[in-house]
Amino acid sequence: MSVRNFQVHRGYFLGGCAMVASLSFGAAANAQTKLPEVVVSAPKEKPKPRRVQVRVAPATAPAPAAPATPAAQLNAKADAFDQARSNLFTTIGTTSDVITHATINALPGGDNQPVERILLQAPGVSQDSAASGLLHVRNDHANVQFRINGVMLPDGLTGFGSILDASWIGSIALVVGALPAEYGLRTVGLVDITTRADIFNNSGQVSIYGGSQGTLTPTIQYGGTFGSTCPTIPAPAPGTRALPSADCFPGVQYFFTGRYLQTKEGLENSIGSYSPIHDFSQQEKGFAYLSMFVDPNTRLSLIAGTSTSTFQIPNTPGQPVGFIGGVSSAFGVTTFNSALLNENQFEDTQYAVLALQRSINGFDGQLSYFTRFDRLHYSPDQLGDLLINGVASDIVRQSLTNGIQADGSYQINPAHTIRTGFFFSAEQAFVGNTSLLEPVVGGAAVDAPFNITDNVSATGYLAGLYAQDEWKVTDKFIINGGLRFDQMWQFVNANQLSPRISFTYLPFEYTKFHAGYARYFTPPVLVEAAPVNIGLFNNTTAAVPTDQGNNPILPERSHYFDAGIDQNIPFGCSKPTAKDCTDLDLGVDVYYKIATDLIDNGLFGQALVLSAFNYAQGVNQGIEFSGKFHSGNFQAYGNLAIAQQRATDPVSNQFLFGNVPLADLGGLTQFQYLQTHWIYTDHTQLVTASAGAIYQFCGRPAYANETFGGGPEGVWTMPSWCGTRLSGDMIYGSGLRAGDANISTVPQYTQFNIGIAREFLLPDDPKPMTVRFDIINLFDTVYQIRSGTGIGVFAPQYGPRRGFFAGVSKKF
Repeated sequence: MSVRNFQVHRGYFLGGCAMVASLSFGAAANAQTKLPEVVVSAPKEKPKPRRVQVRVAPATAPAPAAPATPAAQLNAKADAFDQARSNLFTTIGTTSDVITHATINALPGGDNQPVERILLQAPGVSQDSAASGLLHVRNDHANVQFRINGVMLPDGLTGFGSILDASWIGSIALVVGALPAEYGLRTVGLVDITTRADIFNNSGQVSIYGGSQGTLTPTIQYGGTFGSTCPTIPAPAPGTRALPSADCFPGVQYFFTGRYLQTKEGLENSIGSYSPIHDFSQQEKGFAYLSMFVDPNTRLSLIAGTSTSTFQIPNTPGQPVGFIGGVSSAFGVTTFNSALLNENQFEDTQYAVLALQRSINGFDGQLSYFTRFDRLHYSPDQLGDLLINGVASDIVRQSLTNGIQADGSYQINPAHTIRTGFFFSAEQAFVGNTSLLEPVVGGAAVDAPFNITDNVSATGYLAGLYAQDEWKVTDKFIINGGLRFDQMWQFVNANQLSPRISFTYLPFEYTKFHAGYARYFTPPVLVEAAPVNIGLFNNTTAAVPTDQGNNPILPERSHYFDAGIDQNIPFGCSKPTAKDCTDLDLGVDVYYKIATDLIDNGLFGQALVLSAFNYAQGVNQGIEFSGKFHSGNFQAYGNLAIAQQRATDPVSNQFLFGNVPLADLGGLTQFQYLQTHWIYTDHTQLVTASAGAIYQFCGRPAYANETFGGGPEGVWTMPSWCGTRLSGDMIYGSGLRAGDANISTVPQYTQFNIGIAREFLLPDDPKPMTVRFDIINLFDTVYQIRSGTGIGVFAPQYGPRRGFFAGVSKKF
């Protein structure tokens, strides 16, 4: 078996085994989640009185607390270990925006949205097309780290589809700023995901959601507990946990989710019409979680996920033959309708994490093994792409990564907590490119198409270790300092020792200042840094400049400064943690980044796959404002970011840049202009904003008699708004960069979304049903995300047109 086939089969084997193992355990739960105050969601409040005549029940004594079942004891034990895991991964000295599962469900689209779209509601996150990664944090391209239960998900391939499904996420936090030493490699933002902890009660949920553009997405969630040998015990005292005895086996917790999606708008429309041309997509995602205690102080957890997607590439009518490359005839054909192009992309990802967590006598530690397999295959339209673009490239990218991560935390005394750990990964990568093109003789293309193959295989390694001390100088002043060392062995070998330090000051009970400095080291993504043999394409319709350079991709090195203030203002209550409290959270954060060999990516051909390059220098700066308001069943939030990223002088993969003199650049070529001018990077957006609000009536599902009648003496007790939830959100962008050398921008835009849902109980059924209706892009704003111009921007992309979506879900 070849290496490539072995990698493919092993990827399928890992993902398939993980999912089959999870399916063998039984059932899952989807218990309703309470909404915390600090997150934009709708917490419970006391039910409002209904305008109906009700029967007054006689006063009764409070019911005694129920005994703690084996499942309840296991949940309490798991909660304690989840809290212990938070001791490992501190975010002190940073800015963190948390979105819970309940909030995700409450906003328009719910957990049917990709994770990247949900993150657009966080401060400083701007929208981009799927081909460019869907989002940017603080105007950086990529450089975002995803962690699941504290374990870093290794780099894979950047494709169109999101590999993560929101239905299994308990909370998702975007952490930015001067990160502590324990976070390395991808450092502009940390997306910290924790799995749900509310669905281990042997129940589940099925749902179906769909609407405009032929969208249809059924899902299933299921989970529970099994195998406990512990007896039921008396209810614990108030404020304590009912933990299982050390003499019994607490059991196993598990859940799994599955989702299918089909839509006629898999990628952004390349024209402003309501319906795109050639844009059908099918996507399947699965996720499984399994956890057990091997002894009273040690927990073993398995996480496994899979994602498989197919995409048609949207077409743009009216593209002429010879548009790029000067081809006028191919295989004797001289005309082609660009609306009939048939380009497609297939993406496949499997990942798994096995984590061993131990917590004992002030020590918390976690040792994890992780693996990830990715395969991306772009299939061109051989004839159409050759005629229109001068080349038809069939591209395969494949990656298999395995590694280990260890983290430990020990509280020496009340003033000092030491954290240390290491990370090591090995990645096998393959990049295959078979291009159909024509020879060029005397400056003219000759109708004699032939193939050129340029394949690259490589194995790369990443390693890092860190140590840091969280020093509580006083109860109001904390210093967190540390050192991190990172080493890369890829197409370029490099390393760096990086100091990190932050200061946190709490002058008043609800006021917090933070400031920090971090030295960052960011390796390129291995498959995006694969070298190209540009000499193979000389004297063809795919020739590139050979006199500008073809230097290898370098790691990015940067100095990062961040400072901010967070203020909570409680109204009419003693503490903002009170459930019935009205409070306001305000935050301001400023940052400044100085980068050497700034890594950027772009689309430099008809194939929508990213290629990396470095700018010699880069500067990134901005300010972010955030606010959250909570009062009873109403919550709202708003974010505003003003920022810019500028860079100069490409120092790697220089052949990617144009060598034709341009009038709007003063007669310079694009490459010459970049060498001598500071320019805005293509993903810079000066102003980014988001906002949203949620209101939930009564804070509970509607009772059956409030929906179907059957009240006292058969009287229908409607009308009642209980169980109804109203929500809305919006995003605003001043526009990403466009034009030659990014000297202009696309127009500004605002997109509003609204939703309504009702959760209600059926007669004689304690598990609720929910129906929802959402309108995406309420005012049908037609706007461009990309214009098809700018550095590394190949095709235009438009935001979604107005869409109507409805869904129903049932817990069981």
